[in-house]
Amino acid sequence: MDDRGPSLERMRTFVRVAQRGNLSAVARELGIGQSTVSRHISELEEAVGVALLGRTTRRVSLTEEGSRYYANCLQILRLVDQASEEARDARHVPVGPVRLSCTAALGVMHVTRMIFAFQDKHPDVQIDLNLTDERIDLAREGVDIALRLGPVMDGAMKLVAIGTSRRKLVGSPDYLARHGRPERPSDLARIIAS
Repeated sequence: MDDRGPSLERMRTFVRVAQRGNLSAVARELGIGQSTVSRHISELEEAVGVALLGRTTRRVSLTEEGSRYYANCLQILRLVDQASEEARDARHVPVGPVRLSCTAALGVMHVTRMIFAFQDKHPDVQIDLNLTDERIDLAREGVDIALRLGPVMDGAMKLVAIGTSRRKLVGSPDYLARHGRPERPSDLARIIAS
C-alpha cells in the first residue's frame, strides 16, 4: 500500500508551514527534522499533483492552488479534531494539546505553577507554553490562549479579564526633595523633561 497520499499528518504539517511561513520553525515546533517537514510537503504536493508552496531562501508562501488547498485542509482537520473531541467527551476526560502564550514575567512568576497543578489533575492535556513579551498574531502562530497585561490591541480577539496588576511609582526622599512630589501624570513629564 502506498502511504504517500494526503495523510492527516502531512496536512497538519502543510497547515503549520502555511501559517508560520518557515520550514525550520515548524520543524522545531513539531520536534522533527526540517528534512521530514520538507518530505511531508513534497509528498503532499506529489499526491495532489500541484505545487502548494512557493519557496525562497528565507520564506515559503502559498501558491494560488495552495491557498485553496489550505482552506480545505483547515476544514478537514477541524472536522477530524471535532470528531476526536466528541469521542473523548464521551469519557468526560479533557485531553489534547493547548498552545498557550504568556508574557515572560507573568509566566515565570504565576502561570507555570498553575500549569503544573492543572497537568497533575489532567495528565492527558499537553500544554505548549510560549513565553514572549512580543505581540503575536495568535491565529498565525496557532495559539489557543494568550495571557497579556494591558489592553487588547486586536478587536477580533475575545477578552476575558482574569485579574488586575497594580503598580506603584516610587521615588527616593532625595529625589522628591529635589524635584517635588508629583500629584498628576503631567508632573512626571515636567520632571523628566528637566
